[in-house]
Amino acid sequence: MKEELFVSGRNIPNIDPYLNIWHWQIPLYLFLGGLAAGILFFAGYYVVRGKADKMVATVKIAPIIAPLVLVIGLGALFWDLKHKLFFWQLYTTVRLDSPMSWGAWTLMAITPLSFIWVASYMKELVPGWDWKLELINKAEAWVIKQRVAIAWVMMILAIILGVYTGILLSAFNARPLWNTSILGPLFLVSGFSTGLASIIWISKDEKERKKLSRIDLIFIIIEIFLIVHLFMGFRAGSETAIEAANLFLGGHFTVSFWVFVVLIGLIFPALFETLEIWGMHVPKWLPPVMILFGGFMFRFIMVEAGQITRYLY
Repeated sequence: MKEELFVSGRNIPNIDPYLNIWHWQIPLYLFLGGLAAGILFFAGYYVVRGKADKMVATVKIAPIIAPLVLVIGLGALFWDLKHKLFFWQLYTTVRLDSPMSWGAWTLMAITPLSFIWVASYMKELVPGWDWKLELINKAEAWVIKQRVAIAWVMMILAIILGVYTGILLSAFNARPLWNTSILGPLFLVSGFSTGLASIIWISKDEKERKKLSRIDLIFIIIEIFLIVHLFMGFRAGSETAIEAANLFLGGHFTVSFWVFVVLIGLIFPALFETLEIWGMHVPKWLPPVMILFGGFMFRFIMVEAGQITRYLY
C-alpha cells in the first residue's frame, strides 16, 4: 500500500476546530459592565425626574455597587490581556469606528463619575460623615448643585456602555453567532434588567420595589422578543447563520441556554414579579437572583458559543 502524507493548515491548536481564546474573564466583564450601566442609568433617571427622595435605594444606595463592579470588571479584562503593559495604548488615540475605542473611553469616563456620584451622597447615607479637606467639601457642594446635569451625562454614558457590551461581540464579523445588529440592543436591555434586579434586591421600600418590578417586566418582555427575533434572523440567513442557530436549537447549548437563560433567567422571574405586583408573597431575593444568574449565563454562553461558530467548515 502506498502511503501519502497530507499537510494542511487545519487542526491547528487554538485555531481549528474552533478559536477559543476568550474565557470566563470576558463574560464576567460584559456582565458587570451591563449591571453597572443599568444601576447608573436608573439612578440618573430618577434624579432627572425629581424623584430622588422617593427612590432612595435606586438613587443613593444601589449606585455604591456600580464603581465596585466596574473595577472588578476592568480587573477581569486586564487579567485577560496578553500584553498587559501596553493597555495604555488604547488611550493614545480615538477611533470612532472601533468598539474597543468606544468602550475604553466610555469606561474611562463613567468609572470616576460613578465614584463621584456615590461620594456626593455620603453625607446623606452616613451621619456625621466629614471629608476633612475643605477642597473636597467645595467640590462636593459643586457636584450637588450640578447633580441633574451630571445625571444626564451619566445616563448617556450608561446607554453607551450597555450597548457597547453587545457591539463588542457583533463587531467580530468572522463569528456568525455574533455577526448581528441585535446583540447591541439585546445586551443593553439585559444589562438594564440586571441593574434593576440588583436595586430591587437591595431596596427595603415595597412601593419602590413594585415600581421597579413593573419596569423590569417590560425589559424582560423586550429581551424575550429580541431573543426570538435573533434566532428568526439566523434561521432566515445563510448556512453558517443556520448552523449558529442550531447550536441552540437541538445543539450543544440547547439545554443550558433555554433552561438557564430563558426559563430561569427570564420567564420564572417575570412570573414571580407579576405575582408580587398582584400582592402575593414572593421572597424578595428570588426574582433578582434568578435574573442576575440568567444575565451572567447569557453572556457566558454567547461568548463560548460564538467562538465555536465560523465561516470556514
